[in-house]
Amino acid sequence: MSKRRINKVAVIGSGIMGSGIACHFANIGVEVLLLDIVPRELNDAEKKKGLTLEDKVVRNRIVNEDLQKAIKSNPAPLYHKDFAKRISTGNLEDDISKVKTADWIIEVVVERLDIKKQVFENLDKHRTPGTLITSNTSGIPIKFMSEGRSEDFQKHFCGTHFFNPPRYLKLFEIIPGPKTSTEVLDFLNGYGEKFLGKTSVVAKDTPAFIGNRIGIFGIQSLFHQVKEMGLTIEEVDKLTGPVIGRPKSATFRTVDVVGLDTLVHVAKGIYDNVPDDEEHGIFQIPGFIDTMMEKKWLGSKSGQGFYKKVKNDDGSSEILSLDLDSLEYRKSKKASFGTLEKTKSVDKVTDRFPILIKGEDKAGEFYRKNFGAMFAYVSKRIPEITDELYKIDDAMKAGFGWDNGPFEIWDAVGVKKGIELIKDLGKEPAAWVNEMLEAGVDSFYTIKDGNTYYYDIPQKKHVKVPGQDSFIILDNIRKTSEVFRNSGVVVEDLGDGILNVEFISKMNSVGGDVLAGINKAIDMAEKDYDGLVIANNGKNFSVGANIGMIFMMAVEQEYEELNAAVKYFQDTSMRIRYSSIPVVVAPHGMTLGGGCEFTLHADRVVAAAESYIGLVEFGVGVIPGGGGSKEMAMRASDSFKKDDVELNRLQDYFLTIGMAKVSTSAYEAYDTGILQKGKDIVIVNEARQIAAAKAVARFMADQGYTKPIPRTDVKVLGKQALGMFLVGTDQMVAGNYISEHDKKIANKLAYVMAGGDLSEASYVSEQYLLDLEREAFLSLTGERKTLERLQHMIQKGKPLRN
Repeated sequence: MSKRRINKVAVIGSGIMGSGIACHFANIGVEVLLLDIVPRELNDAEKKKGLTLEDKVVRNRIVNEDLQKAIKSNPAPLYHKDFAKRISTGNLEDDISKVKTADWIIEVVVERLDIKKQVFENLDKHRTPGTLITSNTSGIPIKFMSEGRSEDFQKHFCGTHFFNPPRYLKLFEIIPGPKTSTEVLDFLNGYGEKFLGKTSVVAKDTPAFIGNRIGIFGIQSLFHQVKEMGLTIEEVDKLTGPVIGRPKSATFRTVDVVGLDTLVHVAKGIYDNVPDDEEHGIFQIPGFIDTMMEKKWLGSKSGQGFYKKVKNDDGSSEILSLDLDSLEYRKSKKASFGTLEKTKSVDKVTDRFPILIKGEDKAGEFYRKNFGAMFAYVSKRIPEITDELYKIDDAMKAGFGWDNGPFEIWDAVGVKKGIELIKDLGKEPAAWVNEMLEAGVDSFYTIKDGNTYYYDIPQKKHVKVPGQDSFIILDNIRKTSEVFRNSGVVVEDLGDGILNVEFISKMNSVGGDVLAGINKAIDMAEKDYDGLVIANNGKNFSVGANIGMIFMMAVEQEYEELNAAVKYFQDTSMRIRYSSIPVVVAPHGMTLGGGCEFTLHADRVVAAAESYIGLVEFGVGVIPGGGGSKEMAMRASDSFKKDDVELNRLQDYFLTIGMAKVSTSAYEAYDTGILQKGKDIVIVNEARQIAAAKAVARFMADQGYTKPIPRTDVKVLGKQALGMFLVGTDQMVAGNYISEHDKKIANKLAYVMAGGDLSEASYVSEQYLLDLEREAFLSLTGERKTLERLQHMIQKGKPLRN
């Protein structure tokens, strides 16, 4: 069997979903052909230009407009705007024959079976035999779509359901048709995970597949529950958000973003197609939703849904909430519950569930009902929608952004307790759950040798979840591989001579304990191991230095202690660079300030594509003080070429810090000079990141890693650069672009990056620049306006412009 490779994909249908899928394939380096229909009539602009329906620009108008709208949308569907060049466009009449060169054709047209069948009939005439052909349907049975198609078509045809937006949501459902070959399913399962960075889940051909069947059940039961329990939409969003490991947008804000019409369409599809579902009535649309649909209150796309943004007379804007009884908008009310207060000090989400269901207020009642109904429902969907319970959990985590799937939550409250919650609602769990307990198994999951095992119903025992071999999940290995811990880090032995430092501080912020932990890990690695990885499985790599600690020292004017703390931070960054073992840093999510400075000093970086990296210290009134300012000056120096305008190069690096630029993906971090081409690598599937970082550290050790020699050859431009920067900041103040305090911070940074006011360009050491950086940082912490910025960030979580 020859190896299947995907070099070119054809996407048929350029709407929000089609363009999003096209962009994500472009993200991973695949050539994309995006096709849509030819317009039936000219628009006003075309008429004015005297164009006809035969002109190419008119014929491709729909596809080109859709793609441009997608590229400009927020959040961005592309990792880097240049990746759009990988997409070519066309229409289904002139360009359909081009699909013969595609390795995979993905249909993303309107959700109507008759239209889909027509498209497939057309594609079948032009595709090359053996080419993959899939549909991104969210609910039409796959078996109906391939009826009457050629044998080769049916063998290579299945559903591949991406979730919107395709770049960000990880779920990739693969739904076999009656004749899909196992080779195709295995290939797509592996490709989705390895290349597209997805959680691939092979589902059965049942209405709404796995993710939407369970997810829509959850939302619809909330719609019914909210009226029954007399809850407000703010209360439901408070109860179903981060406190239980769900996205900040919780329930109603999420529906506003997705669009109420989309949700209703899927719910109706389920209602019509699962008459025997024991919870059939839940999928019926409640009256208040029908009214919202009639009024076209569909959410963000129509300007109002469950929430509505309005402008007040004074120009300020305000978010109003929908009162579900009167169906009128009113001022938002803050929601609070005693039960939630009890979980405030509990960091681990799974440890909160047992507390939440014991609550004696409305919140406790809500969770008991909500979880009980969900547990009963998911237990009865096996084997209807899938044979393996872990696939339901994977689908909810990857498609709906839940930290824990239903069976993981059930494990957290205890299987027996979960059955009690079900029975309290007058329901019963599926028979297999009681049989599992009778067989002496009291949990759906267990961890053994660093791997997750799930309860396999036919075998009546725990079986290893497949596909984990390329992952390192720190939660799974910590118990057996921990070699050191303090309040800020855990150091784990990853095997093969490589250690890992995992941050465990709040939001992975960097304080003295984290710095001590990194130094301890380097000591251990230098003595007994071959390399070190700095990585974690948190939501974000690190939000930067613990600014509360800096603020307290600065307010109390403990400048000696502050100087020592900043020096310790700088020395730790330098230790990452100048240890005798390779150090690989693996950033993901927010990697800000100090987290970015560690990244800058790594021997190699293995970044997740979804990494938002930047030096953001200007926002709190200081400059990067952990080696970041020095490093950007050094990288500017290393980029100087013969006959170059060196000042321009230096200015680019200066602006990266001065504008607090944060990349919207790891690929953008190459542009800001934070990641280095040819040295640092980007990985699309975050789940593979730690294993990849370990492999890079191992490879470097095997090649004979030697400790680098500290630099003394950094070219700084002195007064010439300083003069240019000072003139620039004066002009920025004069034009009202920045405040006087911004100017003060920018001038301090300019002094560091110019290497001081040296009379001519000179070569200096890294230590010389670090001393300038530390001095500038400390002088800024003595400024009242910097203290105001620090305090504002601590209290409000956002920067103050003063």
